[in-house]
Amino acid sequence: MTDTKSPYILALDIGTSSTRALLFDATGSTVPGMVSQHTYQLTTTSDGEVSVGADMLVGVVAQTIDEVLKQAADLSSQIKAVAIDTFWHSLLGVDENNHPLTPVITWEDTRAFGAARELRKEFDEKAVHDRVSVRFHASYWPAKLRWLAQNQSEVFKQVKQWISFGEYLHRVFLGKSVCSISMASATGMMTTKTQQWDRELMRALDIRPEQLPQIGDVRDALQGLQGQYATIWPALHNIPWFPAIGDGASACIGTGCVTDKDWSLTMGTSSALRVVIEPGQISAPPLGLWMYFVDAKRAILGGALSEGGNLLAWLTKTMQLPELKDSEPKIAALAPDSHGLTILPFISGERSIGWHAEARMTIAGLSIHTAPEEILRAGMEAIAYRLYAIHQALSTALQQDASEHHLMASGGVLFHSNILRHIIADTLNSPIYPSQEQEASARGAALLALEALGIIPDLTKLQPNVLAPTQPDPKNEDIYRLAAARQDKLYQLLLAD
Repeated sequence: MTDTKSPYILALDIGTSSTRALLFDATGSTVPGMVSQHTYQLTTTSDGEVSVGADMLVGVVAQTIDEVLKQAADLSSQIKAVAIDTFWHSLLGVDENNHPLTPVITWEDTRAFGAARELRKEFDEKAVHDRVSVRFHASYWPAKLRWLAQNQSEVFKQVKQWISFGEYLHRVFLGKSVCSISMASATGMMTTKTQQWDRELMRALDIRPEQLPQIGDVRDALQGLQGQYATIWPALHNIPWFPAIGDGASACIGTGCVTDKDWSLTMGTSSALRVVIEPGQISAPPLGLWMYFVDAKRAILGGALSEGGNLLAWLTKTMQLPELKDSEPKIAALAPDSHGLTILPFISGERSIGWHAEARMTIAGLSIHTAPEEILRAGMEAIAYRLYAIHQALSTALQQDASEHHLMASGGVLFHSNILRHIIADTLNSPIYPSQEQEASARGAALLALEALGIIPDLTKLQPNVLAPTQPDPKNEDIYRLAAARQDKLYQLLLAD
């Protein structure tokens, strides 16, 4: 094992398809060989449900912890804290004994799109957006709560408290929890300026204040494992367990994007562009964007797509193409936008910029001569055009052009697909710096824990660990601009409010 510096942080990275446990040292570097990862299956239905059983997922997380502690052996005594990031926007109802009454409803669940429409009619949406920094959408709690009240009224009445999965994990392991400002800000229920639950929304949704969890900062750690966990994990019993933060926030920090000069471009199952700013840097985000928090001193402005690796995986499977890495030569041989296709890539509904949860994927321009690899390339380009729309909105909001910031890319899809990076770089007309931090989300959570403990005093002093940039090709910019305009024309035809 290479030299590492103690103390260590155990980081739990809970994503929408797999969960990992990793050990990081005092410099924020992974400890070689100290990692466990397990995949799990989501429940999906044709009506839009995307959920997971809370206790099943706790069991998967516990398994990863078991395995890393066994790998760590004697090093486990030098673990100083546990840091956690989880998928944002999850909703879970529990009873008075903290037993789940609902599954964990994830951000991908689109069943509440009708409820979001109702809320848009009932409220001045811009006024609400200015307060809570997100729009009404099936991803967020207001629409989910309205849908549950209408469609599962008996369960809705029985719920003692509504929480996210991160708080539930703490309650199982520790018997108590704190909802971090990071998680609360991404529910659509927290007033940004006061950092408290929004009373007008609570009244409209028939939610009592005590039904929502206590909001705290990332630094508000808990300790003291309960029951069997105190016995099987003695090294973790009396150390701080920091509240869960959103995986997007931790990915920003993990790739070194801690100021508004380094923007985070991520693509895993979904995609996002995010910028860390000071909370008062803008009065309110534009309607197409959102603003969440990393912690009390850092906000995060951005936009997210529900598509990324999930779209490419679906196209690869449906078109019966080889794996993406093996299909790349055929895709790279095609000239930009040479296929004549226009795709709205909303296979899981739309979030940024227009927030149409009910949107579905559309492919225009198919002919008998269309080849599978052309559809796959067109899908990549379609994602790039949606990211371009977010990039333009962010640039306008922050009054920056592409020359004033760096794009740091993370996520397995971007790291492994050279052609996809080139397409996005050409479309955005900006170099893309692939991050060498393969575990960006887990690392971000670990770095925030190290900062809270005073081990790393200033995260802005850390230099991003990046590869040589993927440079844009100027001759492709105009081609992609025209294609993006063509996509927007189809978007306006089918989805304009």
